[in-house]
Amino acid sequence: MIEGHGDDLYRYDNITMNFSSNIYNGTDLSALSAYLCTRMDVVRSYPEPSAASLEQRIAWQCGISPDEVLVTSGAVDAIYLIAQAFRQMGTCHVMQPTFREYEDACRVFGYREQEDGAVCWLCNPNNPTGSVLEADEVFRLADGHRLLVVDQSYEDYTMAHLLQPADAAKRDDIILLHSMTKRYAVPGLRLGYVTASPAIIGRLREQYRPWAINALSLEAGKWLIDNNLKAIPDLDSYLAETERLRQALDELDGIETMKTQTNFFLCTIRQATAAQLKEYLAREHGILIRDASNFTGLTPHHFRIATQSSAENDALVAAIRNYELHEFKN
Repeated sequence: MIEGHGDDLYRYDNITMNFSSNIYNGTDLSALSAYLCTRMDVVRSYPEPSAASLEQRIAWQCGISPDEVLVTSGAVDAIYLIAQAFRQMGTCHVMQPTFREYEDACRVFGYREQEDGAVCWLCNPNNPTGSVLEADEVFRLADGHRLLVVDQSYEDYTMAHLLQPADAAKRDDIILLHSMTKRYAVPGLRLGYVTASPAIIGRLREQYRPWAINALSLEAGKWLIDNNLKAIPDLDSYLAETERLRQALDELDGIETMKTQTNFFLCTIRQATAAQLKEYLAREHGILIRDASNFTGLTPHHFRIATQSSAENDALVAAIRNYELHEFKN
C-alpha cells in the first residue's frame, strides 16, 4: 500500500470541508448505526469463514448465482487476491493514470508490465480522471488480453452504461470488482466483492483467507442490502452540481480542469504545485483536496476534487481564487 491516498483527514485537526475522498458524504447512516448498536453481541463469536450469507444476498441483488460472487474486505483486498491468484500469468498491463494499488499488487506478486500483458487492469469509472469506457469498449479491450480485471468501484456514481455482473459471469476472461464501501458510503466497514464466472471465483477462493470479513461488517452489509439504502438520493442533480463546480474552477485564471463522467475530476494548477495548494487550503480554510501528483503519469501540478454540497463547492472556488490573488500576484 502506498502513502498518499485521498481522505488523509487523520493528518489534520481543523478540516471542515473534505474534497479529497470520492465517496459521497451526505448519506444518512443513522438507521444503520442504530441497527448495529443492537447487534454488538456478534463480536463475541467468530464470523462466518467465507461471508456466505452476504454473498447470497449480493447474488440475489445482482441476479446471478452465489458461486459467481466473492465478498472481500474492500475492493483493495480483492485487487491483491486477484494478483496473487493469477500470478503465474506473469505479465500485466495497467491502464494509466489510475489507482496505484493495481500497479503495487502486480509488483508484489512479480508481474512484468508490458502493453500486451496477460492481465489487464482497468478502473471504470477511472480514478482519478473520471473517464468511463462503455460496455462495448470494455469487451473489445478484453479481447486483447487473457484476463481483464475491471474495477467498477464507482459504478453508482455515473450514468454511463457499464458491464453488469451477469456479463462477467458468462465469460472466463473478465473479473468485475464492486465496492459496497462506495455504493453505501461506508468506507470504514471495508466491504467489497468480486463477480465472475464460477471457475474464476473458485480459483480466488483457493487463496481466500478465512474470516476476512468481520462480524459487524457482515451485519452491516446484510442490513444495507435488505433495506436497499440509497446513498445518493439524486444522482442526476449530484452530477449536474459536479459540472457546475468544474466549470467554476475552470474559469479561474490559474486552474484547468478535465471533463468527467462521475462526481470527481482532475485539475491542474499552473503557477504552484498541488501540494502547496493543498497545504494552503487546509491551513487557511479547513478544506482538504487530493494531491494527485503520486498517480503514475501525472505531475506535481495535478489535484483531484470530489463534489460536495453547493455551499462547500462555492467555498472551495472562493478559497482557490483567494490563493491566486495572494500567492500568484505577490
